[in-house]
Amino acid sequence: MRSGTLSLQLLQVQDPNSQIVHALQTAQSLTVLTGAGVSAASGVPTFRGQEGLWKSYRPEILATPQAFAKNPKLVWEWYQWRRTKIATCKPNRSHEIISKWSHHYSKFTLITQNVDGLHEQAGTENVVHLHGSIWEVFCWNDCQLSPPRWIDKTLIYSKMPPACPYCGGLIRPGVIWFGESISSEILESATRGLICDVFLTVGTSSIVYPAASLICAAKAKGAFTAEINLEPTPVSEQVDVSMLGAAEEVLPKLDSFLVDSLL
Repeated sequence: MRSGTLSLQLLQVQDPNSQIVHALQTAQSLTVLTGAGVSAASGVPTFRGQEGLWKSYRPEILATPQAFAKNPKLVWEWYQWRRTKIATCKPNRSHEIISKWSHHYSKFTLITQNVDGLHEQAGTENVVHLHGSIWEVFCWNDCQLSPPRWIDKTLIYSKMPPACPYCGGLIRPGVIWFGESISSEILESATRGLICDVFLTVGTSSIVYPAASLICAAKAKGAFTAEINLEPTPVSEQVDVSMLGAAEEVLPKLDSFLVDSLL
């Protein structure tokens, strides 16, 4: 590990907590997969929850290439609303613990389904954005003058829908929409994360693929697997340990059993 090793405080072996803590203590490599449950305590509207509604539109209706092609102004108004909401959010304790762990392990990968950027704001290293970032954009026309994608943190655009500064066409949010494929580069980065000692999934329903398949794939490759979520998921019976609870509560409790050693 980069900054010393992690020492294990005394726990009962039969305690599921101790199994996870022991796995974290002995691991050299850790991969964490996160979903909306990690950002919920920061006030980020969940994608599928009632609070994710905007003007009575469901995200599944707006987050498609077809919706953007038909009414880019409407789609951008929704994303402008989401950006404004997310801009007021700060990382919570779960983000902070994951960031802390990212600096300890010699090999660490964070695979996130979240597009809010709060992991980076917390200082987490080696983040793989499975579904893109709401703070990135790219040219809808895929013009030759523009980079593949770039950071644009504008909250209120003077012109809606916003234009590509390179060709004058439209730009679109740099997120993966329904019906779109994840790039091979991102999938390769996520696949590399399957080779690890511990694979931990936090705050995700495990119903959206390919993210839902990752923890079982990691287990098949020999990783100790653990799940933290508010309620059981389709993978709960397949992982080594499944813990029910909020990410911002469970992760700090686990971390409290891990102390930095100067040895």
